Amino acid sequence: MVMTRRQLLRIIDRSLIEKAIKRAERRTSGEIRVHIQPTTRAAEVRTVAERTFVRLGMTKTDLRNGVLLFVACEEQRFVILGDSGIDEKVPAGFWDDIAARLTVRFKSGEYTDGIVDAIHSAGEELKHFFPREKHDRNELTNDISVDHH
Repeated sequence: MVMTRRQLLRIIDRSLIEKAIKRAERRTSGEIRVHIQPTTRAAEVRTVAERTFVRLGMTKTDLRNGVLLFVACEEQRFVILGDSGIDEKVPAGFWDDIAARLTVRFKSGEYTDGIVDAIHSAGEELKHFFPREKHDRNELTNDISVDHH
């Protein structure tokens, strides 16, 4: 089922997702964001996600350890991106298991639970490479980012 941005935003529980980000970031210095937009306008989803990553200021974290869950809802596509600090430390295919589980949840219509699970899993994995430091600060907002085009 193709879903518009408006329909997805009506279905998901933004508060639960933002709380999940906050919980995950209590265990890691990594910064997690969720971005939703209707379409990539026929562009490669990863390319649009990478531009969005930069536009959201995610390359400006001290440890370059931001993670973006980018969702193009009308195309039923998503990508999970980690910044260069993460890519330097994690093994190849690091996001594959999380992405596979999220695909299953989305296909079952479990959007909020799928996103919350992906955030939790990302936090659990990242804490091994980027443990939360004593003086860690939240460098990026936990709000869901939404593009209207």
